[in-house]
Amino acid sequence: MSLRINSEAPNFTAETTQGPINFHEWIGNGWAILFSHPKDFTPVCTTELGYMAGLQPEFAKRNTKIIGLSVDPVSSHGKWAADIEETQGHKVTYPMIGDPELKVAKLYDMLPAESGATSEGRTAADNATVRTVFVVGPDKKIKLMLIYPMSSGRNFDEVLRALDSIQLSAKHSVATPVNWKPGDDVIIPTSVSDEQARQKYPAGFKTLKPYLRTVAQPK
Repeated sequence: MSLRINSEAPNFTAETTQGPINFHEWIGNGWAILFSHPKDFTPVCTTELGYMAGLQPEFAKRNTKIIGLSVDPVSSHGKWAADIEETQGHKVTYPMIGDPELKVAKLYDMLPAESGATSEGRTAADNATVRTVFVVGPDKKIKLMLIYPMSSGRNFDEVLRALDSIQLSAKHSVATPVNWKPGDDVIIPTSVSDEQARQKYPAGFKTLKPYLRTVAQPK
């Protein structure tokens, strides 16, 4: 199944380092970030999991849960978590999904169906495509997907920035320009007429082109 923006995030049940979960129930009424890894004890992923552990309070402020996935058993994740804390200085307190039968990786279209039914004997290179970040909204729809190669560490500051943009857009029906950061001006969508914009933004807005109008970020 091909997944795209606004596809429903496939639901699943799985074992995690914090016990069994039903993914949609675990998300609840908030937001979630599911980020995947091709194998435990891989160097780039070790740095990523540690950095996300450090960012967890920032995501929590945004009503967003974090969950990791690696196509290895939960028992292996626990040992890896000790290495992550030792080398990265942050304790992983979010759950990590065990996917030794590759079910979630296939469900999320990160591995082809013919990949077999076990992680046993598979190398990180075999699972190289299990490197996706999914941002899922309270409606259980996918809001963002980022896919990186194994050799490039992911920029989770960018994931946080993108989440701010997505949540702002969801709340105020605005768009954000290139390299936007919280506090910067935002874009009034073309679906909003000038008359509607004047009613919504009585303090005024800037028209650069009829299709490009900017306004101070709504509070």
